This record gives sequence, structure tokens and C-alpha cells, in this order.
Amino acid sequence: MFLMCRPSGKNVQESFTKRLQVSYSLDFDTDSNSLWRIISKPGNLNQSHPFCKSNEVINWDENNRKDRLIYLNGRNYVRDFLTWDEGIGYTLLIGEENGKQSYVTWKIEVLNDNSSKLTITVCPFILAKLPKIFAIIPHLFWVNPRLKQYLHSVISGFQYHLETGNSIPRNHFGKHSWFS
Repeated sequence: MFLMCRPSGKNVQESFTKRLQVSYSLDFDTDSNSLWRIISKPGNLNQSHPFCKSNEVINWDENNRKDRLIYLNGRNYVRDFLTWDEGIGYTLLIGEENGKQSYVTWKIEVLNDNSSKLTITVCPFILAKLPKIFAIIPHLFWVNPRLKQYLHSVISGFQYHLETGNSIPRNHFGKHSWFS
């Protein structure tokens, strides 16, 4: 089954709603407030993202959050946060500055008092200009497996950081062809 992204936020173009998406979820043995603190902290990718060379804050105030993610391979992306639901999650656009953008949601779900789930969903810019009939096969066999591997590594990096208190070693879960 292929689900479509439904973005919200400041002036998000309708084209984002038509993209195929990739999601990954992981259960955490921690309460949702602790998980929220770690995913909402400015510069958090420095400690938790296995493909992050650096994560620098551009702006971080109540109405405008933006940061720069430089991957291990030198790819330079800006994350522009569109919505911010305290304790629950956020949406953002990510991509090269003034370039193609992917739409991303981060969402926390409370499982019980001591556990929670983090889900990241990406509506990638890759294949976005193709009609869905032509995009489904490359999405299924090329984009989806690579993005799932990426999302697994990213979410697992947050789990590693929460469990150990240490920064995630780079490429800890293996190299990624797009970001290492």
C-alpha cells in the first residue's frame, strides 16, 4: 500500500501532498516527555544522527526554527520547521538551500507511562515530478529501501543516545550510499 503525505504549516505547496512516502517507527523504553526533550533540543543531530557531520542552529525561537545538517559526505541541507506541537512532534522541509525539498514529519506516540514510539515519515523530492504510475516501481525498489535504512539508522541513533548517554558513533549501523 502507498500512502500519501498530508502536510500542514506555512504555505506548503500542494505538490508535497501528492508524493509517495516512507515511514519508520521504533518503540523506546522511555516516557514521551524524555523522548520529546531529546528530539526537540537545538543541535540534537550532533549526538544522535549517525550520518551527521554537524548540525548547526540557524535560528531557534518560538516562531522560527531552522538548522543546517551537514552529512558525512558533505551534503549540506537546511531543515526549516513548519509546525511545532510541543510534546507531540513537528513537520519540516529539508533540502539544499533554495533547492528541492522533502517534507518530513516527526511524531511521538505514548505507549504507556514508561514507553513511547517515534515515527518519522518522509515525502521525498526524489521522483516527485514523475506521474505516480511511473514513480511507484522505482519508489518501491530503489527509494523505499534506502530511505527505510536511513530512517532506521536515524531513529536507532536517538535510541542509542537515550540508552547510553553517549553520542552515536558515525556510520554506527553501517554506511549509507546517499549520506556517508
